[in-house]
Amino acid sequence: MSNFDEQFDAWMTKMIREEKNPRRRERLEKGLGHGTMTFLRDLWFPAVGNFDHLYPEWEVRDFHKGYRYIDLAYIPGKAKGAIEIQGYGPHARDLDVRRFKDLCRRHCLLALDGWLLLPIAYPSMIEEPEECRHIILSFIGRFVAQSATSELSYVEAETIRLAHRLLRPFSPLELAAHLRVSDKHARKVLRTMTSKQLLAVASGRERARFYRLPH
Repeated sequence: MSNFDEQFDAWMTKMIREEKNPRRRERLEKGLGHGTMTFLRDLWFPAVGNFDHLYPEWEVRDFHKGYRYIDLAYIPGKAKGAIEIQGYGPHARDLDVRRFKDLCRRHCLLALDGWLLLPIAYPSMIEEPEECRHIILSFIGRFVAQSATSELSYVEAETIRLAHRLLRPFSPLELAAHLRVSDKHARKVLRTMTSKQLLAVASGRERARFYRLPH
């Protein structure tokens, strides 16, 4: 059994065991859909390495006091992230006006309720997996930055913004150009942010060459 299978089974068993809501427990016991499983196995787990703060089939109320379910909710502390897998088959290609309006309404509901929405297209997962993994790490990085907002200086906040925009490891020279400071000062900022776990070293041992958002 692979490391993914072991951790996934333990995670789902814990989710089902601890769930008090019979509606959500029933959905969990039925198993996750193909798109969600593909996302977890091929994208999330290779990029993140765990399922911390992740909750499948998370229940939310809709505008009509009914219930809807987020494919995967990412809830570190009080922050709320909603990951939605967007399929693309005959159903999606032939999406009628009613279902299209309902999809937009669903996204509005999540946004108004304070969720940071991350829609992932199924074709992108298959055709551009590496790009999707970078997006996932940037998504997680948003919550890391939010949790430390009160402690961030202007320079640190700008560094986090650069990391989100690039969606890839970046060098001290790139940061220096972005901040319009010296290479030496940029390296000092990066070392400080690494010590605070706001950034992580992506490559280089004796001297860090590239930095990224932490997993």
